[in-house]
Amino acid sequence: MSDTIAEESDFHLGRLIRAELDRQQLSIKWFAHSISCSRPNCYCIFERQYIDIELLKRICQALRHNFFIELAEYMGSVIKD
Repeated sequence: MSDTIAEESDFHLGRLIRAELDRQQLSIKWFAHSISCSRPNCYCIFERQYIDIELLKRICQALRHNFFIELAEYMGSVIKD
């Protein structure tokens, strides 16, 4: 397996979101209400490696955490000139 494939599989937005939710000690119920989705859908979000930009924007606003920065840093590390 190439290094690029290994690096790509290491980045996982859903896990980052779940970790931030846990760090802030916020409930799934609160999170679901804050991003206007169901609790089961929240668990699906945590399983996703990548997330729709509009949904990610709502998540960033709810958690007051800019996941776009982490995504940009990751992209900078895998894009080669």
